[in-house]
Amino acid sequence: MIPVGYTPVSSLLRTARAANSVAFGLQGFFLAVVLTELPQIQSKYHIGDTLILVAVVGITLLAAVGSLIAEQLAVRWSSRVALRIGLGLIAVTGTVTAFAPVTAVLLPTLAMYGIALGIVDASTNMQAVFIQHGYGRFILSSFYAAWSAGSILGALLVSACEKFHVTLTEAVFAAALVVLLAGLALGPRLLGTTQAEAEPAEEQPAALLPVRAYLAFGIAMALMFAIDQANNNWSTLYMKNQLLASSATAALSLAVYQGAALVTRLTGDLWVRRFGPRAVVRTAAAIGVVGVALVVAAPNPITALAGFLIIGLGVPVVAPLCFSEVGRLTGGRGLDAVVARLNLFNYAGALVGGAVVGAVSDVSSMRIGFGLSLVFAASLILLARYFHTRRA
Repeated sequence: MIPVGYTPVSSLLRTARAANSVAFGLQGFFLAVVLTELPQIQSKYHIGDTLILVAVVGITLLAAVGSLIAEQLAVRWSSRVALRIGLGLIAVTGTVTAFAPVTAVLLPTLAMYGIALGIVDASTNMQAVFIQHGYGRFILSSFYAAWSAGSILGALLVSACEKFHVTLTEAVFAAALVVLLAGLALGPRLLGTTQAEAEPAEEQPAALLPVRAYLAFGIAMALMFAIDQANNNWSTLYMKNQLLASSATAALSLAVYQGAALVTRLTGDLWVRRFGPRAVVRTAAAIGVVGVALVVAAPNPITALAGFLIIGLGVPVVAPLCFSEVGRLTGGRGLDAVVARLNLFNYAGALVGGAVVGAVSDVSSMRIGFGLSLVFAASLILLARYFHTRRA
């Protein structure tokens, strides 16, 4: 017996969903490899801390450029074409990075990788929203779960390579080869123009999207990624320098956060279908407030670890909900442009979480730096009213 309100899903959509999940995973996988190999890159090329920071910030800024390029590629051809180009460029830049003989080759290659990262980031989200349209129910969180799983696998790969003394060149090249082969396999299975961009606009054209609501979703996503990047970039140093944790204990801060984020994204679709986006965002933000408050007030490493775990159980579900909300307002090629532009808020948040929180921590203390995340999480509660209810 078919449940009331159930939308039958074609094999084409199921296949596209699996392929796009792999694409999300590949993006997280290779990014984790690059970030966790930074100490080895620094050692091999004798790069100072300042230049490494500039490189990381540069990748983030150029990813925003890549998001805009993805918009143009998708509008001209399709989001499938954009995604396949992006994955191919990641494989190429990854290979050149692996074999770069000198810093003068490495840094421009990392810059091109940043552009590729942005292309893949935007186009995977375009595909995700189109696939969700076909399913007729919220499934976006599962794609982000694939990204989290991919990032964990990337970090584990580098850890294993370090344990067995695999060289930087071999490890990065192997990761690039994985992206190339998987990208070639999944490309034909993504939604093409006739299944995605050819659909009619649903409620109103992209040009007429309510500006206030659009900005609210963008700001919500920026706040979420600011919290996320603050945790990714500074949690280990906070544990070690502020709370005097051992290196092994400090490393657990990122592990518990990402593990909790994976659980949240795996179950996020279920919660949204049951309670609606507004209730989920409000609850997720409130959980985030509790978690960040524990981190800021933590008297010892164990309390801080509990805080990072709680943060991971809340805020990571917000980003897919932002894309889902704008996806409700338009369709066709207009959706490609909307998703690409909304994706820019991702990088704005990443810069705030990585650079601003770090700068505040440098001039005051890391507790105050993480205090900014408390403000971000509280602001998400206020923005929840722009998300639609389950009844709507």
